[in-house]
Amino acid sequence: MKILFISFLGLFLTFATVAQQPVKISPDELKKHVGFLASDSLKGRKPGTPEAGVAARYILRNLLEAGLEPLSNEGFQYFDVVTGVDLGEKNTFAFEENPFELMTDFVPLAFSSSGAVDAPVVFAGFGFDMNQDSIEWNDYAGINVEGKWVMFFRADPEPDNSESAFIPFSDIRSKILTAKDKGASGVLLITPKSMEKEDKLMPLVVENNEVTAGIPAINITRATADQLLRSTGFPVDSLDAMIIREKQPKSFELNGTLSAVTEVNQEKHLTVNVVAMLKGSDPELSDQYLVVGGHYDHLGMGGPNSGSRMPDTNAVHNGADDNASGTAMVIELARTLAAQGAPARSIIFVAFSAEEMGLLGSKYFVDNAPVPANAIKAMFNFDMVGRFDKEKNSISVSGTGTSVEADSILLRYEKDLPFTVVHSPDGYGPSDHAAFYAANIPVFYFNTGVHTDYHTPFDDTNLLDFDSEARLGDFALAVIESVADAPNSLVFQESGSKVASGRTGRKLKVTLGIMPDFAGSEKKGLRVDGVTSGKPAERGGMIKGDVITSINGLKVENIYEYMSRLSKLKHGQTITVEVLRDDKVEVLLIQL
Repeated sequence: MKILFISFLGLFLTFATVAQQPVKISPDELKKHVGFLASDSLKGRKPGTPEAGVAARYILRNLLEAGLEPLSNEGFQYFDVVTGVDLGEKNTFAFEENPFELMTDFVPLAFSSSGAVDAPVVFAGFGFDMNQDSIEWNDYAGINVEGKWVMFFRADPEPDNSESAFIPFSDIRSKILTAKDKGASGVLLITPKSMEKEDKLMPLVVENNEVTAGIPAINITRATADQLLRSTGFPVDSLDAMIIREKQPKSFELNGTLSAVTEVNQEKHLTVNVVAMLKGSDPELSDQYLVVGGHYDHLGMGGPNSGSRMPDTNAVHNGADDNASGTAMVIELARTLAAQGAPARSIIFVAFSAEEMGLLGSKYFVDNAPVPANAIKAMFNFDMVGRFDKEKNSISVSGTGTSVEADSILLRYEKDLPFTVVHSPDGYGPSDHAAFYAANIPVFYFNTGVHTDYHTPFDDTNLLDFDSEARLGDFALAVIESVADAPNSLVFQESGSKVASGRTGRKLKVTLGIMPDFAGSEKKGLRVDGVTSGKPAERGGMIKGDVITSINGLKVENIYEYMSRLSKLKHGQTITVEVLRDDKVEVLLIQL
């Protein structure tokens, strides 16, 4: 009997010891998830495709099997993305009743508005109206374009000057906005020989954004432009060369009438964020939430304008590191945390879609969170966490300056790691944590660095280091548990600008100091998603949630028009900004 008792006691102690062992991130589980998500059968997980739907269902199934409860619409948060454009059957172009051929002589821009215009044509050089410290140029001086077509060159009259003062004003949308401000009913864009020797039409580039030009916008070949210019005595190449040589605007009205119709239909597809929750165990803290997330979408089959660094190669872009590795980490963290028992605070696990299209999924989640946004106390983002540079032997955690406590928490768990942890204080960055930082939520962004296979068909599962990723996961797990179980939530603080520098490829002399709504979800103007402390917008009284409708009396309907308006302002200038606030118009006086 005594021997039997001792045997039972030993067995009990063995089970107790096993039960007390912490559950760790499994390299095998990570490899299994990445292997599925980055398989050729999922064809690169492009948002809106059936294969992306397969990936989303796989992620949700694993989260539910871990014991989480689905949020939103049974675990899916649906939203639309623009995945392409279709040229309708109505597109026509005739000058003085002489017809031209679609896709040979002309093509509407992908963001052209649909419409019909029958009007005279005015040639307006390079389409500039600018008055800056370094340069003054007005292609609209002495001409009337009200109700007419405006024809102008792309690019600028200094094609060989990489530091040209024209560059910030040369983007197509800015030029179209200038023509629209002058009263133009439509625009014709010519690619000059100084920019492109071959006389070819522009490709239909999809911008993943619903914002259109507001007027018909058509690209025509130089041969087509010569037909329109025939009676003027100015061949298009001579006009280009003349303006570049003389550095003077050249504008005039053509003889004849252009009748054109544009029909551009945006192709939209549904995509989903995958959302599930591990309910917190503390009755007083379970209504506070942490978000653990990473994006699961990638570039599909690649190709032109896909984001691929090999745009001429049509092949599966598996995206093993970017970001099947981060998605696998989210799934494994959910399994591990659920197996260990829920922490005090609730944790929402999210696999975001459409990150590669401009952080659209995370932006949509923050704007449509299934819990009160002010109850989200921290966000942990995992993006490209599977590749390890053995020489560098480090990982980075960004956002360490967005809470008072972040650095000290990380240091507490860094001690016996096989790699060093580089702390980066900035809250903004090119991944899904940016939308949370803009909403004044502390963020932690885990990343192991960019490599030569980034955004190519060679980002494959066999190149990932799952043992090292698991160690990163154990480290992240400890940090997440510490924040989830702490008696007090993290104290948010700003760390770096909330303005997304460089996302439009424009260099601005001035800034308001806001985080604009890049997704274009507000249709009445440009919504302000964040205001940087101490910058002109805050000093002028602008607050998060304001919708900018005009600057200095000129309309602002989207991010492109905002950037164009801003590009023409000067340091020290005082401007008026009209905003919609609680459906009331407010006028702010802001000094730049």
